[in-house]
Amino acid sequence: MVLSKESRKNKNIESLYPLSPMQGGLLFHTLYAPDSGVYIEQILLTFTDNLNADALKHSWQKIVQRHGALRTLFVWEDLEEPVQMVKKEVDLPWGYLDWQELSSTEQQQKLEAFLREDREKGFQLNQAPLMRCTLIRLENQSYKFIWSFHHILIDGWCFPIIIKEVLSYYESCNQGHRCNLLPVRPYQDYILWLQQQNQEEAEKFWRQSLQGFTHPTPLVVEKPQQQRLRHSSSYQEQQIALAQTTTKALQSLVREQHLTMATLVQAAWALLLSRYSGESEVLFGVGISGRPANLLGVEKMVGLFMNTLPLRVEVPSQAELIPWLQQLNQKQLQLQEYSYSPLVEIQQLSEIPAGVALFQSILAFENYPDISWEQWNSSLKIVKIDGLSQTNYPLSVLTGVINENLFLKISYDTSRFEAETIARMLGHLQTLLEAMVANSNIELGQLPLMTKVELDQTLVEWNDTTTDYPTDKCIHQLFEEQVQKNPNAIAVVFEEQKLTYSELNSKANQLAHYLQKFGVKPDVLVGICVERSVEMIVGLLAILKAGGAYVPLDPNYPPSRLNYMVEDAQLSVVITQQQGLSHLPETIASVICLDTDEKIISQQNQENVENKVTASNLAYLIYTSGSTGKPKGVSIPHQGVVRLVCNTNYVQLEATDRVAQVSNSSFDAATFEIWGALLNGAMVVVMSQSMLLSPPEFYNCIREKEISTLFLTTALFNQLAYSEPEIFSSLKNLLFGGEAVDARAVKKVLENRPPERLLHLYGPTENTTYSTWYRVTEVAEGAINIPIGKPISNTQVHILDSNLQPVPIGVIGELHIGGDGLAIGYHNRPELTAEKFISNPFDN
Repeated sequence: MVLSKESRKNKNIESLYPLSPMQGGLLFHTLYAPDSGVYIEQILLTFTDNLNADALKHSWQKIVQRHGALRTLFVWEDLEEPVQMVKKEVDLPWGYLDWQELSSTEQQQKLEAFLREDREKGFQLNQAPLMRCTLIRLENQSYKFIWSFHHILIDGWCFPIIIKEVLSYYESCNQGHRCNLLPVRPYQDYILWLQQQNQEEAEKFWRQSLQGFTHPTPLVVEKPQQQRLRHSSSYQEQQIALAQTTTKALQSLVREQHLTMATLVQAAWALLLSRYSGESEVLFGVGISGRPANLLGVEKMVGLFMNTLPLRVEVPSQAELIPWLQQLNQKQLQLQEYSYSPLVEIQQLSEIPAGVALFQSILAFENYPDISWEQWNSSLKIVKIDGLSQTNYPLSVLTGVINENLFLKISYDTSRFEAETIARMLGHLQTLLEAMVANSNIELGQLPLMTKVELDQTLVEWNDTTTDYPTDKCIHQLFEEQVQKNPNAIAVVFEEQKLTYSELNSKANQLAHYLQKFGVKPDVLVGICVERSVEMIVGLLAILKAGGAYVPLDPNYPPSRLNYMVEDAQLSVVITQQQGLSHLPETIASVICLDTDEKIISQQNQENVENKVTASNLAYLIYTSGSTGKPKGVSIPHQGVVRLVCNTNYVQLEATDRVAQVSNSSFDAATFEIWGALLNGAMVVVMSQSMLLSPPEFYNCIREKEISTLFLTTALFNQLAYSEPEIFSSLKNLLFGGEAVDARAVKKVLENRPPERLLHLYGPTENTTYSTWYRVTEVAEGAINIPIGKPISNTQVHILDSNLQPVPIGVIGELHIGGDGLAIGYHNRPELTAEKFISNPFDN
């Protein structure tokens, strides 16, 4: 260590000594961001009654003279290691403002501006003192006192010590007496104690504690990166207080189980981080007092003793609460043994990459002495104490007990968190703490996180999708009602072919009667391997009228896939055409060729067919893509389809609509296209595969056929949006979905004569085609995706964690879908059905 001759000769130097670990960290962060206001502390005291301003100023000057830590500056330039220098004497900067002439509103505005400017002013760390005081007179007997200082000098433990001593000096000065306070040990004694500790043992402890932890626990609920870049950092605080009854219950639990209140709050924070991140092991910073019990008189010393240390917590969902709390308590005690370790050195011992912060949040429990200022005996009445602070962490949790209430305060970077997010977070902490005392024999995974208001919003309000629709009717019955209403309306068109509702009904009836001769009845599976055409529509409808359930077999599928589907479905009947016979595998099923068997089919009865099918019977079996293994057959009942297309909230189809049938029948979007039209008296316009591959032809067809409603897979939507964004301008409803969305493609469509309604649909096959919908009216700047929106009618959607607990807004979870569209299960896969189709935990 080398200091200039001038510094060494300066007679105003009382002592020179190294920094504590925490001071070293604060010095680094302050020099790194000198204008950020980081670690500037502001304490606001509200005084009432007569106040002797001169006596108050004198008292504070005496406090500065009493404690060397308050006369300290820091020197680092041209030194191998920074040092702190204690001046023998300093003049405390003191300001006085009189705002008596201002209204209360103006006073509040000026106070907020003053605090902001005072924070921005900061402190020069190489100039003592690193604190200042301002007294503001609001009324005749009302004052605001602002004590600003840099956190590098002192910690929160010192606050009640200093305030009590100020009041003692003030009382003596007011009465003309001498104030004789007991001497206190200087902060330098603590620095000497630090130098005597076993650093090798501490290094071994921290290396073992952090072994295998390779990335910081994410906070998850932050603003998107694009939003953060548009705002500079500034800090706000939010605070709540738990009821006295809850606080007393927590204190009772602490006494019974030999815990600490700090452990309970740390436990709640660990649980919150685990639920937010989805990780079973979390890491966050904890503030500890750092005052060693074996340093005599340490509880009265003034200086920065606290340290921030990493706390690694396993959160196994099956663990019982009390044993887990006791383990956490032991871990906290272990931490105390090595509380002198510098965080920067601990970081280097971890496996987290250099340049990445060890943790994103810190939690400090204020367990300070004599915090109840109302009980302090003084003629100077303090009626309110407020504190403003800012760390270099995006989120800090401060907690403690004041006046028999446990308070929870969160300081957060507004460029990274919304105020609503922090308010919810405080509510989640409160819910967890209340649940701990409500049922201490609970497993961790069963502890509730969300408030009653949130649960009501997510479980009830957002899932209030019930609408009236014909729950007791089958697909073919509703089609027959449309035949009765308007028999001569065109039902289906393909190229030059067209059939009215009456004609379609008659043809389907004839085929249905014929199918019944092959034993087709409720829940009997019938394969249909027919290219998109009018005949395909007739075949699907006929199978349902006969009482069976159709299994679409795409003629263009590889033979191996078709063979698997035919065998897995154990088809007894397959409908096809002569040209499709070559695609079908050898099968024991009866094969009906629509073209070669046309003569015999046309001789069948044209009247509606009688069957015993109900809405709960199978309507179709459709196979998934098999991208994650073998294709799975999903069994869909009639009710699922009826709920999809009748009296829904996402689209209102009418008899005047013309719905394009673009999707292959093996793709479940065809369910919407075909039955959405035919069950609402509209027209199905079947489009050939070749037309879809030619944007000009496709565009002409949309215009010529006056298509009003069209569904496209996201891939095809993206392709057309970039090549022909105006192609959709004449549509009433354009629906798209099925894959990840390109937000730029959506934006392009919106900017180029968009359709009347642009809808983003999402849903797995297992919930009958669509589950959620979102009407797109704009795309936010920089957006990389489009929301999937809200549930469609008679559908419930929940985002749950691994314990089937609802997750809060902004937290990642697994999508669980229920309601009337749910499939019966997977065909011939009872184990998979039992795994994926679970009972709804929120039915009651």
